Amino acid sequence: MGRSRPFHRFTPAERRLWQAYPTGAWVDLREGRDVDAGSGGSWGRSRIVRAEVITALLLSRRDDGSAWVPGVRLAGARIVGDLNLSDATVEAKIHLLDCHIAGTVSLNDAKTRGVRLRHCDIYRFRASRATVDGLLDLDRSAVHAGVRLDNARITGQLRLSGLRLGTPGAAPYRGGQPGTSPPESSRWNGPEGSEEPRVWESVALWAGGLAVEGGAFLRDLRATGGLRLIGARFASGIYLEGAAVAADATPAVHADHLQAAAAELGAGFTSDGTVRLRGARIGGVLSFHGAVVRAPGRALHLSHLQADELILLPTSVEGEVNLGYSRFGVLFDRPESYPAGVRLNGLTYESLRGPATLADRLTWLRRDPGGYRPQPYEQLAAYYRRIGHESDARRVLLARQRARRRTLRFPGRLWGRLLDGLVGYGYRPWLAGVWAVLLLAAGTAVFARWQPHQIGLDESRHFSAFVYTLDLLVPVSLFEQRGAWEPVGWTQWLAYGLIAAGWILATALIAGGTRVLRGSHAP
Repeated sequence: MGRSRPFHRFTPAERRLWQAYPTGAWVDLREGRDVDAGSGGSWGRSRIVRAEVITALLLSRRDDGSAWVPGVRLAGARIVGDLNLSDATVEAKIHLLDCHIAGTVSLNDAKTRGVRLRHCDIYRFRASRATVDGLLDLDRSAVHAGVRLDNARITGQLRLSGLRLGTPGAAPYRGGQPGTSPPESSRWNGPEGSEEPRVWESVALWAGGLAVEGGAFLRDLRATGGLRLIGARFASGIYLEGAAVAADATPAVHADHLQAAAAELGAGFTSDGTVRLRGARIGGVLSFHGAVVRAPGRALHLSHLQADELILLPTSVEGEVNLGYSRFGVLFDRPESYPAGVRLNGLTYESLRGPATLADRLTWLRRDPGGYRPQPYEQLAAYYRRIGHESDARRVLLARQRARRRTLRFPGRLWGRLLDGLVGYGYRPWLAGVWAVLLLAAGTAVFARWQPHQIGLDESRHFSAFVYTLDLLVPVSLFEQRGAWEPVGWTQWLAYGLIAAGWILATALIAGGTRVLRGSHAP
């Protein structure tokens, strides 16, 4: 390997690393059990490696035809300075274990092979627009001033399991004495052209536009700032089981338009802040089974989302859930999944699963903070009709009419109550039969006791109280009894009431039947 030595003096650790690089052999500087990278600022000279030495090794070129695969494999080192590989093409692998890095690791716009920084204590990690041909691994590390992976491309897996993340605005400087401020060159000022650095400083993981071909594993991650994943693509899924994210000024998880084969935010996932996946596309399952989400106002913002299945079985949700205009193949939930309301307008689904009765589903529809909307009722009725539960579908549509009635002015509410009481808006036509039987029985009893006078004595007629009452109730006289008999005294008012009741029942049946026919074509 053609490598010049640009450094006049090496520390003992640097000399060992320089000699081991051509073969990629490990250089282990760990002393006994002192492997806590968080205390690496106190490690002595025997464990110090300057970042510029590592940079010089990684950017050197092979020209000796050696069959060895070079690489930096370093354990237990105290790395001082910024490890700056921005814009570089790095052909060697990087594997740091239990190292303390007081400066910034920068891979902005770089092209590199696998990068592994495991169990390390790092001030800041930046890999915007980088291309990593292989694995990017920060498992069990601590990054105090945030990770940036926006518009990066990773052909292997992204491993951030057990990572401890701070935000640029809150993290203390780890490279100097306690309580000191970072140098001007290390301070976070937001992205280029940003006029609102405070918003950017509250984001612990900035990964908008990130593309990962392998799985993205963020299990047991701990972040004291938001995860920004807008437009990110995870071809093999993203997994946050057991992760805990706490954010104040921004959503805890901001992943609008995310695309993933699957997304697991359950099994102990905890969020102090909104989880927002507006417009996301999940090819498989999006799961919140066993999650805890707490946020003032809106806890889960899942509107305009598409997923094969949404499993909404959290341990606890404190805040509103928004499912508006989303599309799911299967919605697996339970009534207690929505403690503070749920927005449902525009939601469509093929199947419902979970321990919810029809009464629970009707309560679910009534908990929309936006008030009455017809579409959620029609969607639920269509689902029940599709699975052959026609009676349940009618009950849902009846509940829709009752909910709509509460939005009308007084005349409309009055007419609605009349329709509801007489025929159940047409979804309970048997009620009209009950009313007709009651009126027919009452009229028959009265007119049998107080028989009307015959009109036109030139012919003899036999009076039947039952037929006479029935003729009064039918809007159009069928038995020619109205014109043949004249009620006397107060029974005249009963006759007028029976005629009016007949017209009202007929009108209610026609109006209700029209609603039934219209509702049968609901989506």
